[in-house]
Amino acid sequence: MSLTLADILALPGLESMRLRAGQAMQNNPVRWPYVAENSSIAEWIMGGELVFVTGINHPRDEENLLLLVRQAQQRAAAGLVILTGPEYIKQIPQSVIDTAQQLGVPLIEQPYSLKMVVVTQAIGTALVQAQMLGRSRQHLLEQLLEGDVQSLDSLLQRAHSLGLPLTTARQVALLKLEGSERLIEAFGADQAESILQGSRERLQRALQQLLDTLGQALAPVCQGEHWIALLPAVARNDQQRNRQAMQELIEALNPELAPLRLYLGLSTEGHGPARFAHALHEARQALVAAQSFPERLGVCSFNELGAIELLGAIRDRSVLDQFVNKVLGPIISDDNRHEPVLMPTLEAWFHESGNLALAAQRLGVHRNTMSYRTQRIETLTGSSFSNPHDRLNISIALLIWRLSSSRPARSTA
Repeated sequence: MSLTLADILALPGLESMRLRAGQAMQNNPVRWPYVAENSSIAEWIMGGELVFVTGINHPRDEENLLLLVRQAQQRAAAGLVILTGPEYIKQIPQSVIDTAQQLGVPLIEQPYSLKMVVVTQAIGTALVQAQMLGRSRQHLLEQLLEGDVQSLDSLLQRAHSLGLPLTTARQVALLKLEGSERLIEAFGADQAESILQGSRERLQRALQQLLDTLGQALAPVCQGEHWIALLPAVARNDQQRNRQAMQELIEALNPELAPLRLYLGLSTEGHGPARFAHALHEARQALVAAQSFPERLGVCSFNELGAIELLGAIRDRSVLDQFVNKVLGPIISDDNRHEPVLMPTLEAWFHESGNLALAAQRLGVHRNTMSYRTQRIETLTGSSFSNPHDRLNISIALLIWRLSSSRPARSTA
């Protein structure tokens, strides 16, 4: 459970704090309070902080306050609190309020008469209580998602006592945030870690806001680079609604998070608590497909897998690897020894349903080059594209190869 700005403003003793801008974002989760002592906050916060600006130790003119608002937005701060009174910052300039409203930064005014020790003690106590409750809720959800259930009735009773709405049927959404290696290469380890923390905070906040709009919200479960969201799925059209909402979320976030990228796998709809683990297994299979097939644009539902669902049911990985090696081994080996062109050629050929001209255009090569490569593939594998049985074997082996977690997904675009 996260403590939100709205929760803080409702705490006893803090009634004199007023939300002046960013009302639409008052459900932002607060990770911790931070009192800004320097002229800039960008290098001192990592996302999710409620930043207090006093003006006591550093002059805060209109220009500086505008800078802090912009940095709060860039660094995904939960909100900005400005203390006002007869000394230091006498009032918040209207331009600062307008900028905060435009950027979606919650801006709170706190009178100096409300002592900081009272505010920080109230927030700190509420944060500890919320974190304890949140950990209890997450642990219970993880037990259900992992299938670690000895007595379902006991877990459901405990869920009721923790305020978890588990009577609603759910669809599992599994998100993965990829690209930390690219961040390190581009910015170095220290700066990359700071950017990653801010990106994670932005994702957590956006995901929680989406869940709130869907109703019957359960906090997302964060596990490393994965987030698990339990989406309400009661009505027949809820699955399509959930998919559309999650896809719009990813499309909105990916440009902001670049070079990081989000991928999404969705289970089928309407699972009760007893089948959360099964639903998560479905979502994992769909996520692998979302990562492996660029044409899916990073999103896949379990009911869209087709033959991939059958491959996922084969538990012995060596059986799949042997099949790939038998069918595609010679051309994979050839690509490893020379410029890797045969496997991309094969992908393009199948993507364009055997149309050599379109496949050549897709790869940016001459049609004769495409024809030569396909003949070489037939020679190396002993298969024929004109034989339906051979085509089926090659297409299945290609599916397995693309789904392999040991290699990055290749795009034929």
